[in-house]
Amino acid sequence: MEQRAPSGHGDPWYRKRRNLVAGGAVLLVGALAVGTLVADGRPASRPEPAAPAATPPATAVKAPTAPPVKVCDNSKVLAGPTQAPEGAVAVGTSQNLQELTAAHPAGTTFWLAPGRHRLTNDEFIQIVPKDGNRYIGAPGAVLDGANRNRYAFTGYAKDVQIRNLTIQNFGRLRGNNDEGVVNHNSATGWTIEGNTIQRNAGAGLMIGSRNVVRGNCLRNNGQYGFNAYNPERVASITIQGNEITGNNTDDWEVLKPGCGCTGGGKFWSVAGAVVRGNWIHDNNGPGIWADTNNSAFAVDGNYIAGNFAEGIVYETSYNASIRGNTFVRNGIGKGPMNAGFPTPALYISESGADHRVAGMYNQTFEVSGNVFTDNWAGVILWENADRFAGSAANTSTGSGTLVNPSVVTIETCNAANIKNQPYLGDCRWKTQNVRVHDNVFTLNPDKLGDKCASRSGCGYNGIFSNWGTFPDWSPYKARTVEDAITFHQGNRFFANTYSGPWKFMVHEQGNSVNWAAWQGAPYGQDPDSVIKVSGER
Repeated sequence: MEQRAPSGHGDPWYRKRRNLVAGGAVLLVGALAVGTLVADGRPASRPEPAAPAATPPATAVKAPTAPPVKVCDNSKVLAGPTQAPEGAVAVGTSQNLQELTAAHPAGTTFWLAPGRHRLTNDEFIQIVPKDGNRYIGAPGAVLDGANRNRYAFTGYAKDVQIRNLTIQNFGRLRGNNDEGVVNHNSATGWTIEGNTIQRNAGAGLMIGSRNVVRGNCLRNNGQYGFNAYNPERVASITIQGNEITGNNTDDWEVLKPGCGCTGGGKFWSVAGAVVRGNWIHDNNGPGIWADTNNSAFAVDGNYIAGNFAEGIVYETSYNASIRGNTFVRNGIGKGPMNAGFPTPALYISESGADHRVAGMYNQTFEVSGNVFTDNWAGVILWENADRFAGSAANTSTGSGTLVNPSVVTIETCNAANIKNQPYLGDCRWKTQNVRVHDNVFTLNPDKLGDKCASRSGCGYNGIFSNWGTFPDWSPYKARTVEDAITFHQGNRFFANTYSGPWKFMVHEQGNSVNWAAWQGAPYGQDPDSVIKVSGER
């Protein structure tokens, strides 16, 4: 079995933090103790928030008013050809697909006839494609692991295509943790299109470089609908027009408390992804989660609804555009359990734009043109003061930042170096250069239940950190990071529209403020925003 990289998360529902708040909600805006926390590495000379250099253009992506695609049980989308394509090998339900694959040359097309196809009765029997193979299902073709075979398609063949199949029941109950059933080895160039991948242990699908995942129903899998990870890094992937629903049926956060390993889909160290036009709903955990050193993500036109936890988590990563998405009723399961830390529809955790990381969106991290309706909270920008490469509080085990990797590593971010440059500035993942603008936030607490109240973190947007306490040799203690994320790292809310009794958490975790304080000095957030309805809760 392959060992998947460990996962981490910034907020307390996933990870136990150490001494996040000291002394309550203290507001003291002074000079930045460590000037190198500024995005470009130069010392900050004053604490006043700076206006953005230029207002980014309004997004051209329009948030969908309904799910853009309904794939599951939709035969018009999922049905394959009723007859074998010319030149294809027809595979009946009594034939042995893995043996046929081994017997034919690379580039062969296999057409699976209607009915239930089985592999032989051994948990490690699987289909190992050759380069360029194609597997196409007729209407009603089902590849069934009967909860005995662990994996369906494995190996390192390139440019494999899997279309129009139902692939189900691979792996055993609460098995395959951090492993996938389809493309188990995250091979390159695969196209997964028009399939139903359901009721499998672990992840229904692993995603490798140059993979295209389009028009699939990824539902009710034990851990994830998909997991994008490869030890050599994944690059240039497309996830488009899928329905991703009901995943994490095995409830891995209960099985492995604090694992940070659940949801509709997970990305780990992916360089370049398009996530577009998907319906991501009712997953037992976050909708999608980009965790650790992801970069150059375009997330647009998705309908993200009813997920137990956040709609999107973007954590310890870089350079993204999150535009024109619709977020509805996310976080309502996790929110009441996570009092004191708002559970948002969109959670930006230790992530932002950095021009030193290659790829698109490395000047500003765009959050624009989105519609947020009756989520537990809206957009939270967070940075854990105790989390950095070399700290035991870094739950991205074994990982350092991407900004200066030939010099600044988990080994060199140590007590001897950390107070000096470039380590002081580059050992941290930073929430910086995030622009939250031209979004619509609507909140009706009556639709969220009796537990929706300010004290339970319901109805917040925010920019904040925690009072730094750990480890003893950290140079980021006290208000250092609180000041940096709030005043010096270019994070701005502006030109948004709000309806409902919104509140704001700013500077320090637990510091709840109203509209006047959020917009006034020293924070100066949301200038020119429209407040349609407001009130106290």
